[in-house]
Amino acid sequence: MSFTGVFPYLVSPVDPSGAVMDGVLTDLVDHLIDAGVHGLTPLGSTGEFAYLTREQRLKVVKTVISANRGRVPLIAGVASTSTRDAVAQTESMVEAGADGILAILEAYFPIDDDGVEAYFTAIAQAAGGRPVVIYTNPQFQRSDLSLPVIERLSHVDNIRYIKDASTNTGRLLSIIERTRGRMEVFAASAHIPACVMMIGGVGWMAGPACIVPRQSIALYEAAKSGDWTRAMELQRPLWRVNEIFAKYSIAACIKAALELQGFAVGAPIAPQKPLGEAARAEIAAVLRDVGAL
Repeated sequence: MSFTGVFPYLVSPVDPSGAVMDGVLTDLVDHLIDAGVHGLTPLGSTGEFAYLTREQRLKVVKTVISANRGRVPLIAGVASTSTRDAVAQTESMVEAGADGILAILEAYFPIDDDGVEAYFTAIAQAAGGRPVVIYTNPQFQRSDLSLPVIERLSHVDNIRYIKDASTNTGRLLSIIERTRGRMEVFAASAHIPACVMMIGGVGWMAGPACIVPRQSIALYEAAKSGDWTRAMELQRPLWRVNEIFAKYSIAACIKAALELQGFAVGAPIAPQKPLGEAARAEIAAVLRDVGAL
């Protein structure tokens, strides 16, 4: 199975009692698939994985799998500070029916390169041959993936993708050159998707795609066809969505935008706070400008 195109990072709607709101999550899945997304990714950063219990994480993924009904590939997020727990999470996601794994390292203490490599290799082995996307976001992680580690991991058969949220587009080109087709690159919200696809990226995997799915797909299709003039015409206004995503708390921003669009996904998980009226008004203005409200 190959992963290309637009893969929104889904929010995790959780009510004040801690219950996953499966009804609104199902509605969101149907909406995104109807819009034409190429896949779904629960438990990315926008999915607030760091704020969920293991039971809540599995419930989110099972809900998305049930709502998806096999229509598009589903990549489930796995994140932990320990290799043993990450392996157990991976096994449970595979058993639930995930088509691939988004592998994230949560590090409290810094981990050296050998430890980082061993962590992701263990997840890949536990994935039962399913494709693995490694995810690096140095803004939030104590231990990043160095280029030598990424190159070594590209030789693991089922580690076939990376989403790098470093904001350094030159690093993406280094990854593409070092891995020589063994590992494909997805754009993150920290990068300009059209530019990433121009240098060889295979799509966009990010939270903002949840709120602008049709616009994101139009951008991807233009880039895929090589119509870079059209791609940049679409990209310029869409960059404002990336800007507000970077300006405000990640989950709070996307949840506020979805609320404005009619999806009652609730507040970000405490101690995060919902956005105020001024921020919501700014988000609404951006959504209107790009035809998403």
